[in-house]
Amino acid sequence: MALLLGLGLSLLIAVYSSSVKNCHPGCHCEVESFGLFDSFSLTRVDCRELGPSTTMPVPIPLDTTHLDLSSNTIGPLNDAMLTGPGYTTLVSLDLSSNHITKVSANALSKLRYLQTLDLSHNSLEKLYSSSFSGLPLADVDLSYNNFREFDMDVFTAKANGEFLSVDLSYNQILAVSRNPHGGALHIQSLSLTGNHLTSVPKLAGIPLRYLNLDGNPITSIEEGAFDQLKDLVYLSLSGLNELQKIQPQSFKSLQSLQILDLSNNPKLKMLAPAVFSGLVSLQELNLSNSGVTSLPSNMLAHFPSIKSIMLGENIRCWRTQKQGQFHRQLGQVTHDEVLSCNVEGIVF
Repeated sequence: MALLLGLGLSLLIAVYSSSVKNCHPGCHCEVESFGLFDSFSLTRVDCRELGPSTTMPVPIPLDTTHLDLSSNTIGPLNDAMLTGPGYTTLVSLDLSSNHITKVSANALSKLRYLQTLDLSHNSLEKLYSSSFSGLPLADVDLSYNNFREFDMDVFTAKANGEFLSVDLSYNQILAVSRNPHGGALHIQSLSLTGNHLTSVPKLAGIPLRYLNLDGNPITSIEEGAFDQLKDLVYLSLSGLNELQKIQPQSFKSLQSLQILDLSNNPKLKMLAPAVFSGLVSLQELNLSNSGVTSLPSNMLAHFPSIKSIMLGENIRCWRTQKQGQFHRQLGQVTHDEVLSCNVEGIVF
């Protein structure tokens, strides 16, 4: 029975896909309708693992918005591979796991509505400065490639849109640079996880809100390392196995920062009070599984907005009000705020 049901479902999918005009026989095409009386529709096309004999461009329906071409052996991406009917309406394109070693300067130029691009798990070493020119990209994934340097000019204002998310995780980046004469950068979210960075890259002038530098061999955070990143609300510096010191005033410009993750840094043993200077908006501090076993006294004076602190393996402290006391002169009950922890004996 289960076998018959499976065969029937497969047949139904095949018939449905074939009913969508211009759907490649090896792809699955699905039309999604929405809005009042199903007045709007979009077409999702799944062309994963088509095989080595597949030629590009793959025929797709005229109104395709989401195209998955992952796990094919595309190789170098040239100007003609992403052209033709259906490609100009793409909003999302997945080109991951395709042995792509190069993206030609105009390979993406026809995709004028493209917002999401996945180029992860390829063999890219560089991109042309014009690779994303004119595209309204919001989310770019470049993780698991072979970048050793990265020129931030590829994300300058030459593009029509603002880059909201860029993932460069698990590359071998040694440096991040940009042309000083280039346009303003508009990236709001940047991940450089798992690269070979030995210091915090120069990111001044980029309106970042999210920054992840996890898993890099950074040994020290220097004073002013995050200068001019005044819009940052989330900073993760977790898993820096070589991090031994954070200099005073390192975070002084981060007055909007709400979450700071310093977990899993075993060589980080001590934090001076001046390290926390400027963190007036910080709500969450994570020091779990790090070498820091104590913090400066009167933490609430350093963190006026703090809500929780994680420390050690299972220690969590949160902001609470101390039991009120009657004030003899004012004739009212006063409440002092303190940090209470789930382990006895922890005092700030």
